[in-house]
Amino acid sequence: MSDYIVSARKYRPSTFRSVVGQKSLTTTLKNAIDNKRLAQAYLFCGPRGVGKTSCARIFAKTINCLHPTEDGEACGECESCRGIDQGNSFNVVELDAASNNSVDDIRKLTDEVNVPPQVGKFRVFIIDEVHMLSTSAFNAFLKTLEEPPKYAVFILATTEKHKVIPTILSRCQIYDFKRITTADMVEHLQYVAGEEGIKASVEALNVIARKADGAMRDALSIFDQVAASSMGDITYQSALANLNVLDYDYFFRLVEAFRAGDVGQALLIFNEIVDRGFDTLFFINGLASHIRDLMVAADQRTAKLLEVAEEVVEKYTAQAQSLPLQWYFAALKLINDADMNYRTATNKRMLVELLLIRLCQLLNPLQPPFDRIDNEPPLSMPGPINQTYQPERGAPAPSPATEPQSSAPQENPAPKAETDRKEPAPEPQAQTVRPVTAATTKEKHVAKGTKRAKRLSDLEAEYDNSVAERKERRNRVEKEALDGAWAEFIAENPEKQILVGAMKAAYPQPVREEEYLVKVQHPAQEQAFSTYMGKLLEYLRNKLENDYISIKVEIQDSGEIKKPMPTKQFFQDILASNPSIAEMARNLDVEII
Repeated sequence: MSDYIVSARKYRPSTFRSVVGQKSLTTTLKNAIDNKRLAQAYLFCGPRGVGKTSCARIFAKTINCLHPTEDGEACGECESCRGIDQGNSFNVVELDAASNNSVDDIRKLTDEVNVPPQVGKFRVFIIDEVHMLSTSAFNAFLKTLEEPPKYAVFILATTEKHKVIPTILSRCQIYDFKRITTADMVEHLQYVAGEEGIKASVEALNVIARKADGAMRDALSIFDQVAASSMGDITYQSALANLNVLDYDYFFRLVEAFRAGDVGQALLIFNEIVDRGFDTLFFINGLASHIRDLMVAADQRTAKLLEVAEEVVEKYTAQAQSLPLQWYFAALKLINDADMNYRTATNKRMLVELLLIRLCQLLNPLQPPFDRIDNEPPLSMPGPINQTYQPERGAPAPSPATEPQSSAPQENPAPKAETDRKEPAPEPQAQTVRPVTAATTKEKHVAKGTKRAKRLSDLEAEYDNSVAERKERRNRVEKEALDGAWAEFIAENPEKQILVGAMKAAYPQPVREEEYLVKVQHPAQEQAFSTYMGKLLEYLRNKLENDYISIKVEIQDSGEIKKPMPTKQFFQDILASNPSIAEMARNLDVEII
């Protein structure tokens, strides 16, 4: 039989100093031993592979060591230490509660507690996966756990603390083991690689550490697997190939496609990923993780949360600075929605491709006549995210949905006398039903002036004229005049089929003065009204010369349940409404029963 020992066993810690990633916890245990303040029972809880059982064995060896070192560690050379290391010491008793969870198993253990130690001062009973004990076994263990002999110490280990009954928890000192960080695992893997004479790149070890997800035992097992397949030379590419990990370069290319609005490139990259055999749900989770890392890298304060190599952090930071902060929130929301809908989707690839299309259009929305996705305004492309925007004194603060516009040189506004032309009022935002105020009018003029490349002075002059005109536009609105303007809008916009159909079926009904209600039959009709509400309100306000008209749209709930007509009644109605059919029925001597 081969003498080869897997790394998870060969490099299992034997002293508190060699435990990876649990420094504060091991320091507390060492201080308790040095001060001779030992409890009768401990509960070690935490994820798998973080050192719970190893710390229990080290604790048992240290309190029984005949010649402890000056720093409080076990010497590893005395009779007690050698017996524990070799697994034949009577002072350490281990019980696997997953397979020994009955009352009889606990009774055997409690009987063994009565035997005092032969070498050393304490007998340590380690019960692994203690949450697997039955309720009866827990109850049989309570008395012994509460009042054990002075030489008995119990260490219970579990990955699911919430399954341990409260009466057990109250009798133990509880130590919570944390997940081991990627940096700690990479450092330990470098040590193991050096001891084994294996060449390993830092990027490859980062891949292994992230795949292990905080478990050192898993990281060592994965390390052995990759080392065996790469013949002692672990590279980044060999780690990706062996662990079926998706290279982050794919995600960097995808984000560039999102930024450029290149739908075709995004779909081609996704096709490459599918051709490599990666599951679409795995891709969604990987994309979400990458965008989260980009959002973390966008702020220097949170960049330290990235669990990647130093050279990769620079790549994340560079790409993160090219996107507005709101883009991350919108993108993560879309990905989260796709993740929730994935399990019920019939065509899962179509779901992911639609997600990619929508991500491409966050910064580059579709233009009319196509509807904007979800009716959300496009995200702006400002400068670096960390640049703080400070509004001028008296100016309104920018809304969270958009980034502040970059400052541009402004000219003095032209006097009103320089222009005589008057343009229609600027188009309100979709879903706006409140009257257009001076502030919103000015905001819309500035935004449109940027797109049309007009001089700012002309815009301000137009704004002043528009405000002066609008202050007097509040004519009385008659229902007949409103219905007429409503019909004219229908006639002038035949291409808006859903909206026009809804408008024909539901004319506005007055609720209060200048406030009207439209009841529709279907959510699609309500959505059509929401999409074009700005244009509709502008049209009606101009036609009726009243800037305070507002319209609310609701889905009509009839509350009526139509019962099917009886067959006899149905045929009787047909005969009553069709004399020729009734005459033929009489000639044929047909009787309805």
